[in-house]
Amino acid sequence: MSEAPTGFDALQSLSSNPQADAPVHERTVDAQGRAYATGKRKNAIAKVWIKPGKGQITINGRDQEVYFARPVLRMMIAQPLEVTDRLGQFDVVVSVEGSGLSGQAGAIRHGLSKALTYFEPGLRPVLKPHGFLTRDPRVVERKKYGKAKARRSFQFSKR
Repeated sequence: MSEAPTGFDALQSLSSNPQADAPVHERTVDAQGRAYATGKRKNAIAKVWIKPGKGQITINGRDQEVYFARPVLRMMIAQPLEVTDRLGQFDVVVSVEGSGLSGQAGAIRHGLSKALTYFEPGLRPVLKPHGFLTRDPRVVERKKYGKAKARRSFQFSKR
């Protein structure tokens, strides 16, 4: 019987170059120099285009101050740009639909983060630890039959 290497030496021989297995992220832009990404949150879907500019954010053809009146939602959208120190460097055009304003803001943040990584792949290690590239999987639970809502029962009466 031949002696097979055991222990740590056997593991080292299995992986010749661990760096070769890591995915390589490349810059992805269209003919106009824009990066595109889709962001999702709850039932909201946001299509986001970014290009170098003056920092103007347009949502469904309206300025962000008009579309999102609450400052918290505007702050949520700007988070990826603040973390990467790119505030005021990109013009952002967004088309968003579905869900409510909070879900739409989360979808825009997700899409904007992905678009930034497509435009500048070096920003991925900055955005990843903050959780901006992770799609939040929580959605509304469906209503069950025999129930008033998803879990709420009708009022019980003994008589």
